[in-house]
This record gives sequence, structure tokens and C-alpha cells, in this order.
Amino acid sequence: MPTTHTLFDSVCTPDGAASFDRFAGLPSPEWLSDTMRRYPNVMIRTRDGVHLATDIYVPAHGAGPFPVVLERTPYGKRKPSRSELSVGSDVPCSREALAHAFCAAGYIMVYQDCRGRHDSEGRFTKYVAEGPDGYDTIAWINDQPWCSGKIGTIGLSYAAHTQLAAACLSPPGLAGMILDSGGFSNAHRCGIRQGGAFELKQATWAWNYAQDGRTDDDDRVRDALAAEDVKLWFKRMPWSTGNSPLRWDPDYERYLLDQWQHGVFDEYWKKVGLYAAGYYHDIPDIPVVLMSSWYDVYVPSTFENYTGLRGRSHEPRVIMGPWTHGNRTKTVFGDVDFGPQATFDGNVADSWTVFRIACFDQWLKGEAPARDEQPVRLFLMGGGSGRQTPQGHLDHGGCWVEAPEWPLPAARTTEFYLHRSGALSTDRPTETDACLTYDFDPRAPVPTIGGALTSGRPVFEGGAHDQREDARFFGCTTPGLPLSSRQDVLMFETDPLTEAVAVVGPIVVELWVSSDAPDTDFTAKLIDVHPPSDDYPTGFAMNLSDGILRCRYRDSWETPSLMEPGVIVPIRVELFATANLFKAGHRIRLDISSSNFPKFDVNPNTGAPEGVGGAFNVARNTVHLSGTHSSKLVLPLVAPSALTPVL
Repeated sequence: MPTTHTLFDSVCTPDGAASFDRFAGLPSPEWLSDTMRRYPNVMIRTRDGVHLATDIYVPAHGAGPFPVVLERTPYGKRKPSRSELSVGSDVPCSREALAHAFCAAGYIMVYQDCRGRHDSEGRFTKYVAEGPDGYDTIAWINDQPWCSGKIGTIGLSYAAHTQLAAACLSPPGLAGMILDSGGFSNAHRCGIRQGGAFELKQATWAWNYAQDGRTDDDDRVRDALAAEDVKLWFKRMPWSTGNSPLRWDPDYERYLLDQWQHGVFDEYWKKVGLYAAGYYHDIPDIPVVLMSSWYDVYVPSTFENYTGLRGRSHEPRVIMGPWTHGNRTKTVFGDVDFGPQATFDGNVADSWTVFRIACFDQWLKGEAPARDEQPVRLFLMGGGSGRQTPQGHLDHGGCWVEAPEWPLPAARTTEFYLHRSGALSTDRPTETDACLTYDFDPRAPVPTIGGALTSGRPVFEGGAHDQREDARFFGCTTPGLPLSSRQDVLMFETDPLTEAVAVVGPIVVELWVSSDAPDTDFTAKLIDVHPPSDDYPTGFAMNLSDGILRCRYRDSWETPSLMEPGVIVPIRVELFATANLFKAGHRIRLDISSSNFPKFDVNPNTGAPEGVGGAFNVARNTVHLSGTHSSKLVLPLVAPSALTPVL
């Protein structure tokens, strides 16, 4: 463990020149090049006495003060970062390389290990301390003589959560944020839970990272965790105290089970770090870029943060790509190729670094923007040939569009009704007592095949896939058959479209349902059905977005109520927003079921408290489709001609 610095050495240049007075309070630097030096493991003291290990990268030329860019991460301040991938590469770039770029542009770069991770002191409890720790760190930086008083923050995923958590406490000096694929608006609704269900990426994340970045250097614990077969453990859910692959690390097991078992939206979820929606008024009026992607888990958070921060002198900007979590340098996600435009800012090397430096030049240095841009920039998926690429992927294609606001002003809300025949149309049903019923067995859940996922390895991963069972996906028992062939999946689709139409915006499914169980789930999945072709003789059913609702929360997130057997009730399933061009000849499809595992935990249908117990009941679930109880899919349709391409 590094020691806390209270008395510091003087700082000299390699040629023995005079010391930089502004940096006299830092330990002796490491000269990484002629243009940059690093002050390693500066231990910043927090309000409760814990010291956080911090590396400070400083330009070699100029005495300052300098604007500062900060990243706080649980993944290791010296480890390569997935947020810094090169175009077309899966190899993360070093944080040191990014620091070189920022130092060359006249910034001090600061990286810090989160509490209880790597070189920092304290106990790690996911998300809990990031608000106060981030505030204390930013306030400390702001007080340093080498800081200009202008501080920006960056980071992907958890490092986006740390940014927004600190911002909710309005730290002095914070002048701009770039939130990349993260930043909880409401973790109860997106990121930890969704629609009342628990996102099992939290389980795989905990198992993976309990092994990495430990501050205790206990190899026995690390080896025990690594020896667990987490895929087998996913077949033995729900987990409990001492009965999980995390039992070797009680701290990680404890916080995971707390999140899993705490279903009600109450003060547990309304904390800084989990619920920015309750603190938007406290976040400084500063420029913010919100970056995410259609196959990432933070689509709702991104747009909720955009809406919550609008109406200020600094309007937030949104960038939404076709990517999976943080993978902005590739074009293929899952089994689908989104075309040459799919990477961030084209195939320009280091474009993400250049973009961020340009943002901070404007925000922290007061330079004029290079160009005026609309606040909303979206990748519209679709428009490709539908053929198979030489690499074996579906050519779905896509392009960038921009808009003045979200949702798009040009979008028109259109209702597509579900019919007992399996039709999906704008015609309202006229039948009386029409319905479709299926049995949902929680011991044989519908397997997750791609989607908006992250942190699921080695059990699951996201992206766009043909909705067909495949041995690559956890839980598939009949590889080769479409998911729609299952008895517990209801499929509704339009006739082949006579002209192209874009779906751009939030998506909602409103169902009338009943069940013989006191509690059960309903899931919905939006699919672009490519027609049969020489390359795909049975077509390609490409998943776009999905959602879930645990029925006990149908009326309230704060006050759940069980269902009465056979009583018909309305429910609302919120899918992630999307932007997709359905070409002429394609079909719009909606699949309804009651599970999506292992993306979400499985409802046992017993009404028992969430995340506990081993009893399971088969639920007989019914979706009502009559003129009186008309279930529908609500889509934001946009004429392709109304979309503004990014030039």
C-alpha cells in the first residue's frame, strides 16, 4: 500500500532546471517522456479519513496553472482502458497514452482508483461512496496551485457513474463532463433493476471484479473465486448468503444480494450515485456530453439525463451509436454489420480523443467551437443490402442523423394492435373475448439472444442477432429453432411493408393481461424481420429493443401489489428507445413472453419476496386482444425524408 505523502520532495526537470513552485506539494515525479511527467500514487484524503491513490500527469513545459481532466475508475488507474480502443481493434489503449495526448494539449490528467480498489484504501461497496469521494477529490484538485480552477471529467461505464455521482453534490471547479455509457438517472429503473426485474449483469460483474483489483492481495480468495464455474451457478438461482460463487468475498456477495432482494423503490435507491433524477437541480449548469448506444444497457439513463439537464444555459448533447457497451470503434455487433459509418466519427484514428480535447478546449479554455452541431446525434440503423458480408455478417447498414431535440419533433406516435391471428396492424381488434394463453415455467426460461447488455461474460453478451436458438447462447436447448417456435412466446408481425419507415424514439407496449399466479413477468421484444434471401433462406429476425415488467409493480414502484387470479389488468412495458429504418419488404415484429434469462432474473411466480426462496410455480399467463381489452405496440414513426443526415 502506498504511503500518504505529507512532506514532499522538490520537483526538478531532467536537466536540473529550477523547480516548479506550483508542484512543490507533490512527490518526486517520474519522467515518462520529454513532454510529460507523472506524480504517482498521491494519496488524497477523503472526509472519513480514507486515502485514494491518484496519479497526476503534468505537461513538462509551462508552470501552469493548467485546466485538469479527471477520471475515477475501479478498473485500475494504470491498466489499459476499454474506452480508449483504436479503430477496428479489441486491444485497449493505455491511460498513459491518453494522458500524453491531453498533456500535449495543455491539460493535467488525473486518474484515481476508487475506494477499496487497486491502490486505494477502504472497503469497496459498489456505487455507494462515489458521490462524496468524487466531490472530495475534485475539491482537492480545485484547491491546488497548479489547477486553473477549471476541471473536466471523463470515463466509460463505472467511470461515468462516478462523474454524475460527484456532480450531484456540486463540487467546486467542475466545468464539464463527458459521460460515456453510464451515469445513473435512476438505477432502480435502468442499470441495476429494470421494470422491477433484476439485471443479472450485476452478478457477473461482481464475480469478475471481485477477482481483480483487490487491495488485500489475498491470492487464496482470488483463486477460490476463479475456481467457481459461474455458468453452472447461473443454473442455481437465486443465490443466497454463503450459497453463491461470491461466498469467498462476503463484501461483494452482500452488496449484490442487497440490490437483488431490494425490489421496492424507496430511500435505498434514492441515494447520490444511484438516483441523479432526484438531484438534477444540484448539478452545476455546465456543458455535458451524453454518449451511449442502442445495444448498451444505459439507453434510458442517457435520455433521462438529457431531459433532466435541458433548459439551462448549457444544453446537453447526446450521441447514440449502434454499438454495444463502449465499443465505438467497430462496425459489427453480434452477427450484424452496421456499415462503414458505424464507428465514432468515421475511421479517423484517435477521433474520440480529438473530440474530447476539442470539447474541453471550448469548456475549460474558452476557445470557440470548431463547428455548430445539433444537440442530438443518432445512428439510424438499417438501409443495408440485407446480404451476408464476406465475413459472414448481416449487412444491415446505417447512417448518422441529427436533430434539435429528443424525442424527434418529426416523430408521429402510431399504435399497432396485437391480434389473435398473430397480426400486428393499425386496425383495432373487433373480436370479443379474444386472447392468447401460454404456460410460463420459470425452470425453462426463454434464453437471452443478444440485446442491450454489458458485463455479462462469460455467461452472456449483447448485440444484434437472428432470434434463433444457438449453442453460443446460455440456456438454448434446441439450437436451430427460432425463439418464436416456443410455446411460451407470442409473435405478432405486420405484413411486409410497402414503403420504408423509420422508428426513432421511445417504445412502449401496453397490454391487457391476466394470470393464475400472484406475480409474474411479461417481456416484449421489437424485431426487424428481414425477408428470405439467397443468403438467409428463412430470413433474419434482428432484435432491436426489449423490456420487461414484474407485475407486482404494475401500478407503483413504491407500493407493489400482487395480482388476483384471472383478473384482467393493464400493464405498460417500456422498451429501450431505438432508431431503425425498416426497409420496404421488411416486417415489424413484436414478441411477448414472460422471461428473458440470463439478462434478467426469473420470476418464480409465487409472489414470494424477490431474490429469495427455491419454490417455482408454472404460471398460466394470458394476453387479451379484444375490442374491449386491446393490447398494442406504440411506435414513434418518422418518414425517412424528414431525417437530417450528418454531413
